[in-house]
Amino acid sequence: MRAKNRLTRTCAARWPTGVLGLSLCVLLAACGGDGDGEVSAPPALPSPPGASGPTPAQPVAIYSVGGTISGLVSGTQMTLLNNGGDALTVNANDTFAFSTSIASGSGYAVSLGTQPKGQTCAVSNGAGSVAASNITNINVVCTRIAYAYVTNNDGTVSQYTIGADGALTPMATSSVRAGANPTSVTVDTSGKYAYVANYLDNTISQFTIGADGALSPMATAIVGTGNRPASVTVEPSGKYAYVANQVNRSVSQYTIGADGALSPMAIASVIVGGNPNTMAIDPTGKYAYVACYSNNTVSQFTIGADGALSPMATASVNASTFPWFVTVDPTGKYAYVANQNANTVSQYTIGADGALSPMATASVSTGINPKSIAVDPTGKYAYVGNEADNAVSQYTIGADGSLVPMTTPRVSVGNVPDSVTVDPSGKYVYVANYGSNTVSQFTIGANGALSPMSPASVSTGILPGFVTTTYAVTH
Repeated sequence: MRAKNRLTRTCAARWPTGVLGLSLCVLLAACGGDGDGEVSAPPALPSPPGASGPTPAQPVAIYSVGGTISGLVSGTQMTLLNNGGDALTVNANDTFAFSTSIASGSGYAVSLGTQPKGQTCAVSNGAGSVAASNITNINVVCTRIAYAYVTNNDGTVSQYTIGADGALTPMATSSVRAGANPTSVTVDTSGKYAYVANYLDNTISQFTIGADGALSPMATAIVGTGNRPASVTVEPSGKYAYVANQVNRSVSQYTIGADGALSPMAIASVIVGGNPNTMAIDPTGKYAYVACYSNNTVSQFTIGADGALSPMATASVNASTFPWFVTVDPTGKYAYVANQNANTVSQYTIGADGALSPMATASVSTGINPKSIAVDPTGKYAYVGNEADNAVSQYTIGADGSLVPMTTPRVSVGNVPDSVTVDPSGKYVYVANYGSNTVSQFTIGANGALSPMSPASVSTGILPGFVTTTYAVTH
């Protein structure tokens, strides 16, 4: 009411008399004159085109983070993390990308959340800042964990892990007890079990292999053999094992149980022609060959569906003087025998029926007293440990299986090299030096030639006689 009175007084002051003044006052009131008699401002109009104003926020660009995985064993998996999160499970060798993309200018850091079983994976190019494109150059490379075992004349087995560079490192428990004078050790094809031939007490020690590679005696720690077991061999399926018994000229034969324990077959042993020292089985698991040093022959057998050995129609073939060690190449086409007193390696082709036939060049020269021979997994190279001249002879393997000395025909090792082996990856060679209580360790070059590692050797127990290697279990 007071507002209306103020408007009336203002009109009266401005237009004191007359019909015109009254009409103007009525019109002013109707148009919303404010309480002070002022006319209200009209509503704001839109800014004309080209007028300045606040700029809308632009969306931030985001990019994926990923790369490539290699070396992962089929059937295994691992977990990758980015910046400690965004977990990505990977189970195949392929390219990968995390599900969460990140903004330009932000950092990324890829790491392993979990490693695959039996492998070690490493990340390269794994950290940086995103610029203006997807990250695709992260590399994750996986390598299999491997172990080495060495029998020592002091009744022990030394145990090592094999590093990414091939170097041997003693395990936390550097050795385990076996029997009297253990002369050889072998690992089954699953990598779960190891068997040691104890020469002086006519037994086989049997072990389980832990997740860390350490050997643990089975519940039944030993099984009996024939007289003076020199070596033990497991056939490729992992179902059967065989032991060469030197003195009673026999091969003991066993089935391998689900827990890895050996059980003698119904026919516990078969007779061979001479005193046996080593045995080799072809990759198919159908044929077996036994080096018999007393009569300079190689006995040859077929392996039945039940694992039992049966002499071939031609029960043996000639080798040279004192054949000590026999091996079969990875293709199953060729066999080689180290003749200790002839300083040669006899070389054979393997026929469709498994029978051995001497090659056109029946033997090749070695160093003095060759005692073992190993062929790399590719079947391209062979290495012979020469006991009396402390050297390893090295050969390329021709298309016809024949051995050809390399340009550098030999490399030096420790004293009295009794055993030579190639690791499963085909990258490294190890030699047990009986006379110096060491294992020499080498890398294999692109042309097969051996180069000493640094350090060139590692210590063992007393009088190491045999070395073998195996991959860790991945399943």
